Amino acid sequence: MKKKKNTLIWNIVFVLVVVGIGFSIYKASLRVNYSWNWRAVPSYLVYKDQVEIDSPVNGFVEGYESGAVVVKSTDGKVYKIKADHPTVSKGAVVSVGDEVGYNSSYKAGPLLMGLYMTIKVSIASIIMALVIGFIAGLMRISDNPLLRNLSILYIELVRGTPLLVQIFIVYFFIGTIFSMTRFFAGAFALAVFEGAYIAEIIRAGIQSIPRGQTEAAVALGMNYYQVMRYIIMPQAIKRVLPALAGQFISLIKDSSLLSVISLTELTKAGREIVSSTFSPFEVWFSVAALYFIVTYTLSLLDRYLERRLAGNE
Repeated sequence: MKKKKNTLIWNIVFVLVVVGIGFSIYKASLRVNYSWNWRAVPSYLVYKDQVEIDSPVNGFVEGYESGAVVVKSTDGKVYKIKADHPTVSKGAVVSVGDEVGYNSSYKAGPLLMGLYMTIKVSIASIIMALVIGFIAGLMRISDNPLLRNLSILYIELVRGTPLLVQIFIVYFFIGTIFSMTRFFAGAFALAVFEGAYIAEIIRAGIQSIPRGQTEAAVALGMNYYQVMRYIIMPQAIKRVLPALAGQFISLIKDSSLLSVISLTELTKAGREIVSSTFSPFEVWFSVAALYFIVTYTLSLLDRYLERRLAGNE
C-alpha cells in the first residue's frame, strides 16, 4: 500500500514536470513576440478540396435534381451536369465555361502526404536493411576469411562515413549508373547505412548464445543450418529485438535526410509549408509530433513482441 502511494506521488510529480516544460515553452514564445496560428495546422493534414463544374453549353438552368444541375441548351437539348453544390438558380442563363456548381471532397494535406512517404520509404528501407544486416552479420562470424573481411570492410566503411555523404553517393553515382528512381535510391541508401549496424546487432546476438549449445546440437547430428535455424536464431532474435527496434526508430528519423535529394517526405513537406506560410513554430512542432507518433507506436509494438516472446520461454 505504501509502495502504491509513493508511485502515485512520483507520477503526479512527473505530470507537473511535463506541464512545467510546456508552460516554459509558452513563456519563451512570448519573449520572441511570436504570433501563433494553430488554426491553420489541421488544413496541413486534411483539407476540403473544391472542384469547379462549368457548363458545357449555352442555355438556361431548368433546375436541380439527383445531384445534377439541369441545363437546357439553346438547341433544345437537356444536359444533366453532376454538381454536388449548385451555384446557379433556376432560370439563370449560362454560357459555355460558366460555373454552375462545384464538387467537394476531403484530401490529404501536405503533412499527411509527407508522413505517408516517410512511412513508405522507412518500411522499404527496413526490409532491405534486415536482409543486408542479416547476411553481413552471418558473414561477420564466418570462418571463411574472405567473407569475414568483406563484412568487416562494409561495416567499418559505412560506420565511418556520414549518412548524408552516403545518400549523395548512392543517389548521384550509383543511382545514375543503375538508373534508380529517387525513392529507391533514398531507401537503398538508408538500408545500406542501417544494415551495417544491424549486422553488428545480429553478430552480437548470435555470439551471446553459449557455444556449448552449438556443440551439443552438432553432437546430436545437426548440420550448420539446422543449428542456426532451430537452436541459435530463435534465442538470438529474442535478445536483439530491443536493439533492432531502436535501430528501426533511428532509421525513421534518419529518413528526414532524404529531403536533400528532393524526396518529399515529412521534413521536406514541413519546410515547404514554412516557406509559404512563415509559421515555423507550429509547423515544426506538428512535424515533431508526427515523428513521435510513428516512433512511439513502433516502441509499443516492440514491447508487445518482447512480452509475447518472453511468454513463450
